[in-house]
Amino acid sequence: MVIVGVEIKETEVSDEEFGEMKRFVRDYLSASVEGEEDGGRMRWYPWHSSEYRFNHILNVVALATRIAEAEGADVDVVRVAAVFHDVAKLEADQDVHAEAGARVAREYLRSRGDYPESFIEEVCGAVVDHSYTGDLSDVPLESRCLIEADILDKVGANGAALMLLRMGYESRTHMDAAKMVDRVLQRGRDHTDRIASDTAESIAHQRIKRVKWFREWLEEEVTQMDAGDVGGR
Repeated sequence: MVIVGVEIKETEVSDEEFGEMKRFVRDYLSASVEGEEDGGRMRWYPWHSSEYRFNHILNVVALATRIAEAEGADVDVVRVAAVFHDVAKLEADQDVHAEAGARVAREYLRSRGDYPESFIEEVCGAVVDHSYTGDLSDVPLESRCLIEADILDKVGANGAALMLLRMGYESRTHMDAAKMVDRVLQRGRDHTDRIASDTAESIAHQRIKRVKWFREWLEEEVTQMDAGDVGGR
């Protein structure tokens, strides 16, 4: 809609449309792995699989939507950008996967539905921005919500579970668990140093607290645990 030369965005994305986007992304990730003779980029760890990547995307969608609602961002832009942000993760190199994902999102949104071009460009801009590593005050609010959500999925119980899963792939024993969980704590603090919004900061603090509790329980329950140079207490 245009009034006096100004485009008015009518960008509400229905639950049905958003469900179709999620199915497309899930299928795209699966095809990215199945389409390569060496198993795509699955390699050793399950987080290179399409199943893990899609679950990560759903986590980021939930977190980004929560942050966007609380911070007054355009929720449609944020959640659509969140669902597409890692769509190309399994087929493109890490340093270009955000741009590749934006291209996929742009093609999808232009070909399926009647979305205003301004909406499409905001979504794609946020997808590109999600790999930005600088000060979050330098990016639009919608991009910040997505970046914060992406950071938060690496923090807390989920991050601890992935680190412990990695121990199995590296043939480590549970005696190393304290050290590995300490890594999660330190990485969580490093990641959350970038967070700008009050909403994301509150979520981060709660998640780090859970990992600290788990770390304390491990030390209490596992006899002769090799805690080593333990930090984060």
